[in-house]
Amino acid sequence: MARLVRQQRADAYVGYHAFGVQESDDADLSVPFPDDFDHSAFLSTHPGRLDITSGGHTHTATVTVEVWDGPPQEDPADWDEQAEAGFESTSGQVAVWSMHAGRADDVIVLGDSGGAWRVRVGCAGRAEAAALSEGEGTGHGVERYLIRFWPAGT
Repeated sequence: MARLVRQQRADAYVGYHAFGVQESDDADLSVPFPDDFDHSAFLSTHPGRLDITSGGHTHTATVTVEVWDGPPQEDPADWDEQAEAGFESTSGQVAVWSMHAGRADDVIVLGDSGGAWRVRVGCAGRAEAAALSEGEGTGHGVERYLIRFWPAGT
């Protein structure tokens, strides 16, 4: 049975229905966030980067990142959206990125070095975030994400 290695919470400053998780140092990325962002997909990937499409236009989402030593059990939560993808990290360190705020201060450590990962992203609160965008415009923690990483091939 897989074991949780570490967990970290972060805020994602969503702008234009989008935020990303990518290498903490984006200098070596061929397509840094937000270039070529695909707004038609909940989760899409580029080398060293995950793009996530939000239900709301401008708000602050709550993100919990978990690193597991193997595939975690399916999360029983009732997600509005959920997707899984492969992810390659060159450094083992990623950060949350925003369209208008850039890189968040917190570094999320996947491992001691780079490697291949699987990632599963689940989201709740999308309709509430969309309604908030239509009304007041901004909010905090209405939309919630769980991002789980585990080594590929386990």
